[in-house]
Amino acid sequence: MKLTGYLFWLLCCTFAGICQASDSGREALYASEIGRNLQVGKMVWLEAQGKKFLGLYTETEREEEYGVALIIHDTGEQPDRRHVVHALRTRLPEHRWATLSLQMPVREAGAPVGDYYALFPEARARIQAGIDYLKTGKDRNVVLIGYGLGSLMALNYQSEHPASGVSAIAAISLPAPDNDSEAVQTLAFIDKTDIPLLDIYASLDLPEVVDSARKRRLAAKGNVSYRQVRIDDHSHQF
Repeated sequence: MKLTGYLFWLLCCTFAGICQASDSGREALYASEIGRNLQVGKMVWLEAQGKKFLGLYTETEREEEYGVALIIHDTGEQPDRRHVVHALRTRLPEHRWATLSLQMPVREAGAPVGDYYALFPEARARIQAGIDYLKTGKDRNVVLIGYGLGSLMALNYQSEHPASGVSAIAAISLPAPDNDSEAVQTLAFIDKTDIPLLDIYASLDLPEVVDSARKRRLAAKGNVSYRQVRIDDHSHQF
């Protein structure tokens, strides 16, 4: 192989590594913005795969809690993103559910959703770190609430860790991408899920969500604790 060939191989490998890495600078900007504006809950710093990341923890408003909801945001967003994620993390504590909203790995602004599939191993590690934080010294009822790509990350995590102790999953605007990546096989993940699964979507949701609704129901026919709910006259932003 000529020198130019070696250099081309090295650059390709380097570029591939960069493409699969999350954008730490973007996460830092999100954390700074949240720190300036946070009014409900507190910032906590967790660690996964040697990297620190942000979580927003909010206690219940009652002494007795039903459990804690670990919230996973959509593509390229942050753990206090309006409207869906912010509403969930701040309103559920009014109903005896504590919340922990996690900063999931993000790519650079404008990156296509397909570039996020390589980040799913890091996403699983962050979900596990969140669960470990919530259960440290306590036996708590933990459910996962994912929004958009975050709902697929939740199912991917549960598929890889079926004995994680997660009690249930609520998937909001769950997509079923037409992609061969093992990370995003939504229907296969649903088929393997035997814990309660609530599948919520909007009638005017994204095409990959609306068009796959029936397929998702069929994939879940073996799970007696599966329920699908369509919210009419709403879009992906609810």
